[in-house]
Amino acid sequence: MFGRKEAQPQKRIDGLIAAGTIVRGDIIFSGGLRIDGSVEGKISTNNGDAGTLVISEQAQVDGEIKVSHVVVNGTVRGPIIADDYLDLQAKARVIGDVTYRKLEMQLGAVVQGRLCHNEPGVAAVVELKRAPADAGATGAIR
Repeated sequence: MFGRKEAQPQKRIDGLIAAGTIVRGDIIFSGGLRIDGSVEGKISTNNGDAGTLVISEQAQVDGEIKVSHVVVNGTVRGPIIADDYLDLQAKARVIGDVTYRKLEMQLGAVVQGRLCHNEPGVAAVVELKRAPADAGATGAIR
C-alpha cells in the first residue's frame, strides 16, 4: 500500500525482430520487444519507461541494454541494466556486466562479467582509498 510502486512487466509483445534479420543501430521501443535475430547497437525503452525485452535462444545482441524487465536466452555482448527484473534462462550467454534489482538465473546460464545488485537508496559499491605513503606504517584506509 505504501512505498514505491513496482513497474509491472509488459505482458504482450508489441514488436519483433525476426530470425535472420540484422539491425545495425540503436533501438528505442515502448511496451514489449522480442528479438530472434541480431542487433548491433544499444537497446532501451522510450524515456526510460517500463518495458519488457525478450532475447530468444537464437538471438544475438552486441551493445548495451537498458530496459526495466529483461529475459535472456540468447547471447548478449555488452552490459545489461535491468532497472527491475532480469531473467537469465538456461541458454543465456552474457559477456559484460549485469546490473539488476531482482535476478532469476537458471542452471546453465553464463555471465562473464560482474553481477551488480541495484537497490534504490542503497550504495552498491563502496570505494576504499589508500592513505598517502606518509600516513605511517599502519596503512590506514580513509
